[in-house]
Amino acid sequence: MSVSPSARGVAGAAADQRDLEEIEIDLLADGVFRQYGYDFRNYARSSLRRRVREAARAEKVATVSELQAKVLHDPACMERLLLTLSINATSMFRDPHFFLAFREKVVPILRTYPFIRIWHAGCSSGEEVYSMAILLEEEGLYERCRIYATDMNEVVVRKAETGIFSLSSMRDNTANYLAAGGRSSFSEYYTAACDSVVFRPALKRNVLFCQHNLTTDASFNEFNVIFCRNVMIYFDTALQERVHRLVYESLSAFGILGLGDKESLRFTPYESRYEPVAGREKLYRRAR
Repeated sequence: MSVSPSARGVAGAAADQRDLEEIEIDLLADGVFRQYGYDFRNYARSSLRRRVREAARAEKVATVSELQAKVLHDPACMERLLLTLSINATSMFRDPHFFLAFREKVVPILRTYPFIRIWHAGCSSGEEVYSMAILLEEEGLYERCRIYATDMNEVVVRKAETGIFSLSSMRDNTANYLAAGGRSSFSEYYTAACDSVVFRPALKRNVLFCQHNLTTDASFNEFNVIFCRNVMIYFDTALQERVHRLVYESLSAFGILGLGDKESLRFTPYESRYEPVAGREKLYRRAR
């Protein structure tokens, strides 16, 4: 069946429009990096495209080029874009089997250490940071720990530091806590206030919240445990390898790495440098 010239023209115009949008996204990412230092140039393309379109709709602009102009000239617009581009989906004791495996298989290793440094890389709004603080408190290890909770988004980091979360999420969080081997009543760790809960300030006495960009910043310490969970799934292969290198170089000898359930060491240059502690739960130990 032949295709009419008009149909070919419409299809060609649509393809040209898609190509133009890809150029605009490249220019936006490059402009953001040069102006603000945030590097989205190697983010997974489909995710970046979807979120840029979402940002353009929110800013009520017709093209990515118009979005770029607003972002480069208006820091407030950049803050809104950063919130859209950074992924902040998380929950308390997310993937409870991961925390249960950590409690059963990693905690006995940590008991042999006089002092423990832990890095939550890409901590988002902090739910998993408080989850780990609770777990370590219950295991009698918290006083020996210093937890560094970092994210590239300063707004999100400051929210995490407050320890304030939605009351409506506590039912699911309680179920996760119990499935993760919780040893108390979860409600003992927070106080309800209107539609929110405030976690006990003592849970963050050994936590340092700060901004750090995995895609551009260097290592800042040596750690016994690093959590980098559900962060690299949004990066392309080159950026994933850069972050793997940063994490590996930041781990102490025999340090523990925790990844998200959709992430893997397979087919990375660092696959042979770790041994599984709980492979199904994506907990690994640096072997060399």
